[in-house]
Amino acid sequence: MKYLLPFLVLGGLLWSCQPKPVDKTGFVVVKGVGFEIDGKPYHYLGTNFWYGLNLGSKGPGGNRDRLLRELDRLAGLGVMNLRVMAGSEGPDDEPYRMLPSLQTAPGEYNADVLEGLDFLLDEMKKRDMKAVMCLNNFWNWSGGMAQYLVWAGAADSIPYPPPHPGGDWSKYQEFTASFYSNAKAVELFNRHIEFMLKRKNSLSGLPYKNDPTIMSWELANEPRGVNNQKDFRAWLEAVTALIRMHDPNHLITTGSEGKTSAESSGTDLALDHASKNIDYSTIHIWVQNWNYFDPMKATETYEPALAYAKKYLSDHVAIARTMGKPVVLEEFGISRDLNSYEASSAVTWRDQYYQSMFAEVTKLAQEPESPLAGCNFWAWGGEGRPRQPGGLWKTGDAFVGDPPHEMQGWYSVYETDTTTQSVIRQYAATLSELK
Repeated sequence: MKYLLPFLVLGGLLWSCQPKPVDKTGFVVVKGVGFEIDGKPYHYLGTNFWYGLNLGSKGPGGNRDRLLRELDRLAGLGVMNLRVMAGSEGPDDEPYRMLPSLQTAPGEYNADVLEGLDFLLDEMKKRDMKAVMCLNNFWNWSGGMAQYLVWAGAADSIPYPPPHPGGDWSKYQEFTASFYSNAKAVELFNRHIEFMLKRKNSLSGLPYKNDPTIMSWELANEPRGVNNQKDFRAWLEAVTALIRMHDPNHLITTGSEGKTSAESSGTDLALDHASKNIDYSTIHIWVQNWNYFDPMKATETYEPALAYAKKYLSDHVAIARTMGKPVVLEEFGISRDLNSYEASSAVTWRDQYYQSMFAEVTKLAQEPESPLAGCNFWAWGGEGRPRQPGGLWKTGDAFVGDPPHEMQGWYSVYETDTTTQSVIRQYAATLSELK
């Protein structure tokens, strides 16, 4: 016994030095091919609220009173899952992007916008909402991968796509896809990831990595492999391993569109979500952007577009089933009638489309062992209104659901769109009750 006692004492000391496991009460977890919170199935109808961190700021562009009203409106509709930006890059004199930026230069942060994100999460927590935290962007409207490339010295400036004069979508995408091969650009982004994962909320005192308000970390908005698919998928593996190393509590996903309408996108649902560190898959459906629906010829194009959307959804759900991972439809929408940008214009076709897509999501989610866990419509505009309907966003304008590079008022759902909200409220309740 004289030899055993020191061993027991030493063992006890070692045990006491081990970190205590994090209390995961309230975290979204994967159970089988679905989501759970505290042992209960979690299905949801959410929205995209990408500008929430800017509204939460006490500085320029912020409006905390409006943010509180928007969160209350959404909670009243049963919309309890918000996909938000958790990364935006400067410099703030660049065009076509959300401003002020969160990261004004590599490793330098706007304290007001950063606290705005703290405020957003703290207020969401009070309403029992969940946040999908999007860390980067394939597109230029938040700076994103293209800005990291410029910071890394890959080019003097971003080859902006339309609406920039002379802009070319292919040229922009090929440039941005080189991000995955640029070690310096990737490292700059990795530093942002580590910064966010180590952040402690300045208002609640809760470290981000321990906050169950955060549902998941999303790598980027619509990352595409384009002509660099090998390095793209190597990056997916590496960056998800980095996140997992720093944060074992939260889910990880990609932010991918799925197959998209063009082979040149270089995306594949199964291959892009194959990593063991990726917990669930995402898809986006854009019948209007992909030229299936023409709002000027709605009667002729709506039904074929809807059929395409339903098949796109069911095909990806089938793939997700073989993968054994949940899938979320996190972006879809169409314009107001006749492609109007005026908040007072009719939304007959949009209401019909939302009704049909929410019903399809509900139907597929009810199938036995279904991996379809939820959806987020694009996008909540709330009480924001464009300075110039159909124009581009400029610093000082109100934030709506349409990013700065797109025509303002295009896809936004306003607080006055009562018929659309009625559809949202109905299916938010239905999805939340699914077992």
